[in-house]
Amino acid sequence: MRLSTKDFLLDSAFVAGSLEIDPALLIRLGENRALVLSALDGRPVYGVNTGMGRLAGVSLADSAAHQRNLLIGRAVGGPPWLTPEEVRRLLLVRLRDLLAPEAGASPELVTFLVDRLNEGFTPAVPRTGLGSAGEIIPLAHAFQTFLGIGTVLVDGVETPAADVLAKPYELGPKEGATLIQGAPLAETLATFALNEVQRLVDLQTLAAAIAIDVLGAPQAIYRPSLAGDDRVFRSVLEELGGLIHGTSPRPDVVQAPVSVRVAPRAIAHVARVNDELGQALRRSMPTDSPAFLDGEFVSTTGFHAVELGLRMDAVTAALVHLGEVSVQRMHRLLDERFSGLPAQLAVDPGPQAGLVPLHKRAVGELHALRRLATPATLGSVETSSGQEDVQAFAWAAGNQLRDACARLFAITACELIAGSQARWLASGEGSPGLRAAYDWLASLVPPVVVDRSLGPEVTAVVAALRTPGPASSSGPPRGPGRPARAESPRG
Repeated sequence: MRLSTKDFLLDSAFVAGSLEIDPALLIRLGENRALVLSALDGRPVYGVNTGMGRLAGVSLADSAAHQRNLLIGRAVGGPPWLTPEEVRRLLLVRLRDLLAPEAGASPELVTFLVDRLNEGFTPAVPRTGLGSAGEIIPLAHAFQTFLGIGTVLVDGVETPAADVLAKPYELGPKEGATLIQGAPLAETLATFALNEVQRLVDLQTLAAAIAIDVLGAPQAIYRPSLAGDDRVFRSVLEELGGLIHGTSPRPDVVQAPVSVRVAPRAIAHVARVNDELGQALRRSMPTDSPAFLDGEFVSTTGFHAVELGLRMDAVTAALVHLGEVSVQRMHRLLDERFSGLPAQLAVDPGPQAGLVPLHKRAVGELHALRRLATPATLGSVETSSGQEDVQAFAWAAGNQLRDACARLFAITACELIAGSQARWLASGEGSPGLRAAYDWLASLVPPVVVDRSLGPEVTAVVAALRTPGPASSSGPPRGPGRPARAESPRG
């Protein structure tokens, strides 16, 4: 992938692919860098030739040593570390920021970063314990490794950066300060979550459709016209309608349980707040501080990623409600009064527990999910002798959202397994729009004829659900070799 401007998307191709820099871009960076160096001559500039935080008024004679110290003295974090995939995206976000003229980065720094990305260089970057106003602690850990200091991960093993880096980078004026500015960690975690949440929206739509199909729920409540002018809600109802088309409602069911009826509305809310998170990510603003704007150095607030943090908190809260709906819907599948199937979806209720233990697993995941709903972005504490008296903690909101997605994937896997078992026990084929999904689920988790340990199968389904491509609301992948569904004992 060739970088020609700063406006490249951090999509999967960039995350996985090799990068090269357009020579014309390096020329532009060099010209801009010359302007920055000229503007620095003899002026006090925050964090460049002055102290930082409460010591901003202290002038520094040796600014070169200061740029180095910025990346050393602030590296006070520790494990757990970000995953290699997260670190790579973090470095990509930082690269995007360095390409902005206001950063004033040198062509040498940009080239060095691109070379490290292409080598798979993976600094050990802390995930937690970050109490600064911005993200100086994780960024110090990330970029002190460019100097041959600190720790990198080699196949998951903590290794001194000096043992991996052939030639350390020599920082130029302002570059140490630039490397620890902004909120690229919050952006990184938000980008990962954005994709996972969209996947959960698709999978929860599938799970809701299966419950409607198996329970024979009345379908009038899912008419798209009931969405009014709410385009997101309408879209969910249209998707759901395609999946359940051809399902035969049970004549004895006048009204389905609330968890079955409100599922599309809960799903639509998650989709909406996730889209708002995506819109916040796409907004561009200077992240460096001080930024070089109109020939002068200006302090900015790009480090205060409060919007990302609060929006990630909102997505987490929406996922908690979606998890509650899913767990309750699964419980209805297990109840013969609602399903008309054998109690607990067991072939022989009584001697067999059926899938009730699986519901208990889902309840445990929901309990953990609920505890993540406390907003992470709120709760500032003064640091730097009062100079830094507010933090955004957006990175923490990203960590909570990451964990919330993991919990909801587990809940979704449990419900899908229950839905697959219910379809196997029921008579008929169910909705044509769901047939491929039923086949795919049965290939992962064969029908439970007698009680068995389902833990490993839950783990396998979660892994399949989190892998891009294998299943979505439109069903599992097409292709040869899909096994036929087992015959139901109820015909």
